[in-house]
Order: sequence, then structure tokens, then C-alpha cells
Amino acid sequence: MTIHDKFSRLGTDNAPGQEVRQKPGGLEAMMRGGRLEGRPVDFSHGDVDAFAPTPGSFEVFSEGVATGGCQAYTEYRGALTIRQELAERLTTFTGAPVDGEEGMIITPGSQGALFLAVASTVTRGDKVAIVQPDYFANRKLVEFLEGEMLPVRLHYERGEGRAGLDLDQLEDAFRAGAKVFLFSNPNNPVGVVYSREEIEAIAALASRYGATVIVDQLYARLVYSDVAYTHLRAGRIEAQNVITIMGPSKTESLSGYRLGVAFGSREVIARMEKLQAIVSLRAGGYSQAVLRTWFNEPEGWMAQRIRYHEAIRNDLLKVFRAGDGIRVRTTEAGSYVFPSLPALSVSGPDFVRILRLQSGVIVTPGTEFSPFSGNCVRLNFSQDHAAAVAASERIVALVERYRA
Repeated sequence: MTIHDKFSRLGTDNAPGQEVRQKPGGLEAMMRGGRLEGRPVDFSHGDVDAFAPTPGSFEVFSEGVATGGCQAYTEYRGALTIRQELAERLTTFTGAPVDGEEGMIITPGSQGALFLAVASTVTRGDKVAIVQPDYFANRKLVEFLEGEMLPVRLHYERGEGRAGLDLDQLEDAFRAGAKVFLFSNPNNPVGVVYSREEIEAIAALASRYGATVIVDQLYARLVYSDVAYTHLRAGRIEAQNVITIMGPSKTESLSGYRLGVAFGSREVIARMEKLQAIVSLRAGGYSQAVLRTWFNEPEGWMAQRIRYHEAIRNDLLKVFRAGDGIRVRTTEAGSYVFPSLPALSVSGPDFVRILRLQSGVIVTPGTEFSPFSGNCVRLNFSQDHAAAVAASERIVALVERYRA
């Protein structure tokens, strides 16, 4: 593979909202030009104006700035005092001990943690089991590192109560030599949660075949009513075989601080720190202070945030399910819906472009998450409630206009 091939496969053409952000004024400028049908909505990311960051986060950041050099230049894996505080909270949250000294690293966003984790476990020719559909960067990272992907289907459309992971395919991948399994729970883009039985099966298979599992749990706090969540690391998996990635990002509207946390295998965390020292040195030193607010929000704050998102989810599901031929599974956690559209007279990428230009709505095409999802689009509904509903109605109207 040439260097040109490696970077052309990364691509940013369909990266969430990238095309619009490269243009002066973006969607707002298009709206002022009178070319849009209603208020523009960018469903490719959450709206931190509609859902403000955690109370006190800026004040804690400012205190970090005032602290000066000892906060600006922490050790590469992050300030020890902050890691120790987090270890206690994450131990309680995940149900298994977290080692804040040797088993944790603070990174520039959970995306940074994902890159470091994959690059610390995958090299050229290594086989990696990867879920389809799943987070778009998973596939691109494995390709960039010249690993060999062994796809495992997520049959999420088959019903609720389980995510729908094809466990037979997963075991086939391990039998074929997969040394790493990479997945998100809750799943991004579908928003389904893996059942206890699925998590226990993943843990048992990984332990049986000695594979490392990297699990992205970015939305593990934003779980809706009557949905049970099982942490992989609290199951029967060997502690040295799992890396968990989390961070105060979408759920807490703290994306702008670029903070992520990875914890688990001491050996892999040590490799991640060495790589981070070369790539970025450390997560932003002043930003690290914001982690003191994580899992430390005012009483009732997280429960209220979940209720607000659940209400938006319910209204969007009604809108899409009223559309002829549109299918969508109920989001169980996180802030994504992943509707499957009927046959259209235009291609999926063209429809996404038409939707942006005619209706002022940005969505991410399903092909970013799986080659089997060309008729799907992903929406992040962490938006102003009324604007999200109105924009979804415009999507349904445009589907009808371009129906095959």
C-alpha cells in the first residue's frame, strides 16, 4: 500500500459536518441567503448551545490555568491526582477495579484514546474483528495501520432486547486469528445496547482465544428507561485483555475540551503513553482539570439530561415511523438514530448532499459505518428539541420527494 493509498482511504469528504465547516458561515450563511427550508440543523454532532456543558466546567478549567506550569505540563498519561480521583469514580461506575496509576491514561478526546489503543495493539497484517455497522473511525484506523479486518455483523434490525451481534461470526474471526476485537457499546451509529448475554459471550470468547478487546463506551452514561447496561470489564474477561474508552464529551457537552480516558491493561496503557508522548505529548494540561467535574455533577443533573434526550428521541421516532417505508430501531442509549430509508431515485451520497442544500439538514451517510448501510443515515439528536423535530420532518418530506 502506498502512502497515497493510506491517506486517500482515511478521507474526510463524509466526516461529520466537515464540508460545511470548511465554508465561511456554514449553514447559517446559506440560511441568510434564503436557500433553505427552515432553520438549519447539523445532525452530525451534538449542539452545545442546546445542551450546555457541565455546570462549573469552565470555572474548573480557569482554576487549572491559574495553577500554572504544574497543570500545563503534567506527565504524559495525565495528572496523577486527577487519575486517582477518576479511578475511584470509574471503579464504582463500571463495577471493576480501575488502577489510576498504571492502568489509566488521559488523552486528547476519546478519539485520541481510540487511535492510541488501536495503534498499540495492531500492526501490519494483524487480524482485527470489527463490527458492521460501528463507529466510522474503527475501520479507517485498522486500514491505516494495514491490519486485516474480519467483519462481524450486527443484526440490530432483528428485534429489541439484544444488540444483535453475530456471535458465530465473532468466534469464526477469533478462530481465523483475530488478535483484537473492536466495538462500541452503546453502538454508534445505531444506539443499541449489548445485552448481558452478549457481553458475557464476548468476554468468554476473548478469554478463550487470548484476544484483546477495545470497547468504546463513550455513551455509557446516557442510557434510557428500562435498559440494562453491562460493562465488559466487570464480566468474565481477563483484566489484561480489555481496554475501555470513555470520556466527558457528547453526554456532558464537553467536546470542546478534548478529553478522553482509557483504562485497563497496564501493558497496553504503557504503550499508549509512549505513543502519546510522540503524537501529542499529553491531553491539554488545563483541560485535564475539567475531569474533576466528571461523575461529579450536581445531584439530578444527569437524570434530567437523560430525560430531555429521551423526549427528543421519542418524537423523532414518531416522525420517522410515520414516513412510508422508513424503518428505525429504538435508540436505547446515546443520542443517535439510524433510520433506514426506502429506495430513492438518487444515490445515498447524493441524497445526503440534496438534503443539506435544499433543507439545511446535515446527516452522516450510513456507508461511513458499514458497506451494508448505504440506505441509512445517522442523526445526532442532541439538539434543540423543536428544531430537531422540524428538521426530521424535512428529511421525511424529502424522502417522499425523491422516492423511487
